[in-house]
Amino acid sequence: MESHLLPVIFDGHNDVLSKIHGMGALASAQAFVSGYDAAIDVPRAKAGGFGGGFFAVYVPSPMDLDFKLEEMMNPPYDLPLPPAIASKEALSVVMGQAALLFDLERRGACKLCRRVSDIREALAQGKIAAIFHIEGAEAIDADLSAIDVLYEAGLRSLGPVWSRPTIFGNGVPFRFPSSPDIGAGLTEHGVRLIKRCDELGIMVDVSHLNEAGFWDVVRHSNKPIVATHSNAHAICPHSRNLTDQQFAAIKESDGMVGLNFATAFLREDGKMVPDVPLEQILRHLDYMIEHLGEDRVGFGSDYDGAVVPSSLTSCADLPNLRQAMRAHGYDEKLMAKLCHKNWLRVLEKTWRS
Repeated sequence: MESHLLPVIFDGHNDVLSKIHGMGALASAQAFVSGYDAAIDVPRAKAGGFGGGFFAVYVPSPMDLDFKLEEMMNPPYDLPLPPAIASKEALSVVMGQAALLFDLERRGACKLCRRVSDIREALAQGKIAAIFHIEGAEAIDADLSAIDVLYEAGLRSLGPVWSRPTIFGNGVPFRFPSSPDIGAGLTEHGVRLIKRCDELGIMVDVSHLNEAGFWDVVRHSNKPIVATHSNAHAICPHSRNLTDQQFAAIKESDGMVGLNFATAFLREDGKMVPDVPLEQILRHLDYMIEHLGEDRVGFGSDYDGAVVPSSLTSCADLPNLRQAMRAHGYDEKLMAKLCHKNWLRVLEKTWRS
């Protein structure tokens, strides 16, 4: 592989599945293979040295996306939390998006990874390594029967909430400027869910939890604390970003954070606009490395689910990021850690095999 494509980037979060599912589910899977109007597809992955990552299954809320984006372009803002979604409705969407992921694997577009060795094998073969992740646990019942079935189907990462309430806890709203300390934490069902994920070896993602929920995970989980796509609150005081105290807890647990490319979580003014220089990403990276250590930071792009910097419109543009990192003074050892090795390290400590 050419040097500008190395090290391969393994990414903490994308919304490929919900994007394709919204276009017509399985009928659109071939578009991912041949290329379409998206941030991630097979041709763009090859062009940018994108090795794969966490493929999120996400149940959308009925909302006016144009209104949401318009509000986030004009801080301050406080978007109301969408209402809870019924488990039956959520389960149908989760099954559809999971089936789409399985279909992508059958078409040779990716490899569904259940073990870290699967990820290493896929990266070595130049195939997209995909982790089955669920963002928001609405489809899981209070008795947690569904979690065992989903685990057998390949689920290896779970966010108990997106930014709306579930029976397990409360999400943090899109609010700027704001502390993440908004509302109550995990419910009794949520505590049981965290403990069951630990038993199964499912990584728990705290990215959309409010601060009370975050500290409940810290108290009840015996695994590394991981935020797949969050940034530094000290630089961008958005409710979705993590405070220094949260970074300290993640460091103590030997977890990690994937840096989110969504511009509202990068910019100091909280605007969701693409005019963000790569230097702002490097500023967050430097801060996170300072507070977490170089073994606990990676990327969580939020590709196909957010407005991203204009120089990183798709994964084909990732060479721009590598070039900026090298020019900034990151050596090859640190580059490899940030680009993929740190994700493999934390998954080896979290998964059962």
